[in-house]
Amino acid sequence: MTILASQQDVTPAVQKVMAQTTDPRLREIMTSLVTHLHGFVRDVRLTEAEFQQATRILNTMGQQSNDSHNEFVLMAGSLGVSSLVCLLNNGDGGTTETTQSLLGPFWRMHHPMTENGGSILRSDTPGPRLYGTFTFLDQAGDPIEGLEVDIWHASPVGLYENQDDSQAEFNLRGKFLTGTDGVVRFRSVKPIGYPIPTTTTVGTLLKAQHRHPYRPAHVHVLAHKPGFKTLINQTYVDETDYLTSDVQFGVTEALIGKLERQTGPHPEDGEVGEWYTLEHTLTLEPGESRLPIPPIK
Repeated sequence: MTILASQQDVTPAVQKVMAQTTDPRLREIMTSLVTHLHGFVRDVRLTEAEFQQATRILNTMGQQSNDSHNEFVLMAGSLGVSSLVCLLNNGDGGTTETTQSLLGPFWRMHHPMTENGGSILRSDTPGPRLYGTFTFLDQAGDPIEGLEVDIWHASPVGLYENQDDSQAEFNLRGKFLTGTDGVVRFRSVKPIGYPIPTTTTVGTLLKAQHRHPYRPAHVHVLAHKPGFKTLINQTYVDETDYLTSDVQFGVTEALIGKLERQTGPHPEDGEVGEWYTLEHTLTLEPGESRLPIPPIK
């Protein structure tokens, strides 16, 4: 055991202990973490009071997370970490475009099975009708049959159903299967941009930085099938505000869908009035089909 003589001795002593880690990947991560974390402390000359405040903030963030809210996921997005991890691990190691995106803090397991072309409205949800068409292709450009696809989004007042007691369980959520054409079609209402929660630690940070809390309107997608890396996607509505200033740094060109406003009777159901179509093509990479850890219950 090293007896420390000065602050310069701390990092080598900790790195020596980290080097004893048996698992090679954990050893690599912990050694790098110590190097950069200690470097950060030295770079900003972190004071004792600031360190104590930092530990209080982390404790508070844990207390603010619950079955319907994950503060750490929200903070990771607000610092750009979620997008960085996504883009580093997809699109041929971050060298090409990808339709992979952020999971977000509101994905739930066990979306209800819905027939292709069916509605994901499970309670009265006023708003312009939306007819979505998502096409799923492999890297060769061929459609993927038998893909299990979760679709979910916020309501026209900017709340997911787990945040809003007025919405039915699993409102604006559905699970679909692609056919031979690799297409999922669904009916819903047009989403809007919405603010992330501002009453927690993330909101305090945004206020200190004079940042707005808004996300552009989007539809979430999670698609998986053996032989393919699970696709996690947010398809952004291309007319929405905040595309260039997303508080979660999530928007790339490959994620912007094609939204078109329509009027007159819909060709399938004959309903009249204002309605929208949203189309997007998403590409899956070969890999392991593995579901993420749900950020909420």
